[in-house]
Amino acid sequence: MTVLVTGGAGYIGSHIVRAFRLAGLDCVVVDDFSSGHREFVPDDVVLIDSNILDTAVVAKAMVEHRVEAVVHLAGFKYAGVSVQRPLHTYEQNVQGTVSLLQAMHEADVDKVVFSSSAAVYGTPDVELVTEATATAPESPYGESKLIGEWLLRDSARAFPLHHTSLRYFNVVGSAVPDLYDTSPHNLFPLVIEALLEGRTPRINGNDYPTPDGTCVRDYIHVADLADAHVVAAQKLLAGETLEPVYNLGSGDGVSVREIMTAVAEATGIAFEPEIADRRPGDPARIVASGELASRDLDWTMRHSVAEMVKSAWDARQAHAG
Repeated sequence: MTVLVTGGAGYIGSHIVRAFRLAGLDCVVVDDFSSGHREFVPDDVVLIDSNILDTAVVAKAMVEHRVEAVVHLAGFKYAGVSVQRPLHTYEQNVQGTVSLLQAMHEADVDKVVFSSSAAVYGTPDVELVTEATATAPESPYGESKLIGEWLLRDSARAFPLHHTSLRYFNVVGSAVPDLYDTSPHNLFPLVIEALLEGRTPRINGNDYPTPDGTCVRDYIHVADLADAHVVAAQKLLAGETLEPVYNLGSGDGVSVREIMTAVAEATGIAFEPEIADRRPGDPARIVASGELASRDLDWTMRHSVAEMVKSAWDARQAHAG
């Protein structure tokens, strides 16, 4: 069986490709390298240099390589930047998903796992987010992910389409030394790059209504996330019906200050983080329950925070210099 992974040259996508290969499934990657890296894709994996907006190229790839399912990760993933670039965000994430679904329809591929986001919830007013929590996205990015879920739902009403969407928030760590997070906006790479450059990492706000005053977030290891995508795709390929959405959450948040402490311990670099102003729109706490995904997708947190931090540091160190 062959699975098409859009955005498969990115940090998360490349981990998912490796996980599929370990599970014995072949992959085809479509990526335009706007944020992905050619070197993240194994040499023996078919790699197509294209944006998913090119419907004809994607449909042709599905037919030529006998693709039976799609894992859709390609898109513009920077929530903060999406506020300044709403049209670009909607083009890449909404129109891109329309194009992909059209290509799937043309190629008679009827199974898709969609990479959604906890950003669809905005600032929830509950301690623990579940799939029943109201969606209220606060950025074009979050809105585009919710629209993506709607597109899958509505397409499934019009033609055969078996689908599920996985919502997650802070994906961290590395499963292998040659893959690491290169995002200029995520906490882990921001902290690690600061330490590598001799700068002091920064906390944005320490006056939130949380135990230590810093934001509490849901951090999950990229390897655990990748495994959940593989299970979801395998179940769809086996003809099983999945829920339309699943949260991949820890159920137990970690504060930004606790992450800083874990980084200092993992790296052996003692530091006291600088305190900066809050960033607009940062909620005090977002933590999701993974109970439903645990029931259906064998979802579990197999890595501790210490392991997440150490794996991220070791992978980045392997590419330093």
